[in-house]
Amino acid sequence: MDVRLLLAQRYLVSRHQVTLIAVITGISVLGVAVGVAALIVVLSVMNGFYRVVRDLLVSVDPHVRIVGVAPGGIPASDSLEQALRQLPHVRQVTAYIEGKALLLYEGSSEANKVVIVRGVEPEALKALTHVFGSVDLRGQKEGRPGVLVGMPLAQRLGLLPGSPTEPASQVGLLSAPALEQLLMSPLSPPPLIRFEVRGLYQLASGYDESYVFIALEEAQRLFRMPGRIDGIELRLDHLDRAETIKTLLQQQLDPTQYRVQTWYDLQRGLYEVMRLEKWGASLILALIVVVAAFSILGALTMVVIEKRRDIGVLQAMGLSRRRVRQVFWTAGLLIGLAGAGLGCVLGVGLALLQQQFQLVPLAGSEAFLIHAYPVAVEPLDVLGVLLAAVVLCMLAAMYPAARAAAIAPARAVHLEE
Repeated sequence: MDVRLLLAQRYLVSRHQVTLIAVITGISVLGVAVGVAALIVVLSVMNGFYRVVRDLLVSVDPHVRIVGVAPGGIPASDSLEQALRQLPHVRQVTAYIEGKALLLYEGSSEANKVVIVRGVEPEALKALTHVFGSVDLRGQKEGRPGVLVGMPLAQRLGLLPGSPTEPASQVGLLSAPALEQLLMSPLSPPPLIRFEVRGLYQLASGYDESYVFIALEEAQRLFRMPGRIDGIELRLDHLDRAETIKTLLQQQLDPTQYRVQTWYDLQRGLYEVMRLEKWGASLILALIVVVAAFSILGALTMVVIEKRRDIGVLQAMGLSRRRVRQVFWTAGLLIGLAGAGLGCVLGVGLALLQQQFQLVPLAGSEAFLIHAYPVAVEPLDVLGVLLAAVVLCMLAAMYPAARAAAIAPARAVHLEE
């Protein structure tokens, strides 16, 4: 065994009795373990919430979106959509139009509601899994075009899709250009475009309350955009490839006409706030490890004082000052490895238990989509916490190591005698 490791072990733990230094060392190891475990658990919970929010938003937001730089949208081009379908990892390409409109329904006692209307192609509605009714929104030979409404909005207004015994509810949509025409020319109002409710969908409450879906060609008629669209949305085989596709598209498309956005760009403010909260909580909990590092400094300084004569004798026998420093650095490393290892087992174990058995429920979970604290263990986060804890422990050992190396052998032996 290396002499530095042997001396470090002998200084920290006595084989024959429990000393004050051994007790302080055990407390230091326990402090590091608690800090590491707390950091791993909190980071895993933060990652879990981040993934829940991300997956919820990405269920509606595309992985990659192409929009026009200038206002007024971009020309609808089948050749562009076909070229986008040939890109690697692209599974779905859909054009869309989005804008605000006033939803009118005569059967409701409530005031008319401003909603966000999304005109989409039929393929885009396949991602909606919780749908009651039909997602076929195209206009029929005998009847009106269809609209897909969120469950909460439909319940509030009393909207229902058609059935064999009851006709479908009908609503009107008045776009911003039509409202402007109505205000400017009240004597010649624009025609009100009416839709029949074909189906009801359920997603996040924010989308359920404000978004309605219609067919793309009806949106072009509603917002007076013949032959034009607001943009094109791509869904990939994995959202982690969004940045790669964005870079590829920026090289192929004219930057003066098109702007490419990923799912992260669409909700950048929210995602960055969540990341800031994650690292802010981590810095606060890291103070536990810092306090444990101060106890390590105290324990090793007591070792230096107690073993002053032994260190002097070792130096007189030929142990260099550099080796003396390395002995105490090794002691700090041992404490860090023991505490970080114990904390890693404890933290990862608790996170996996919560992930598997949902031991800690969310207060008021009946109002949320999840019933327990979500957990996602990221290997890079765990590795970062372990490295930070070990480095802090070694930094705490620098002062005792320097003090031990500064001991003069002759003076130490003479004072002891």
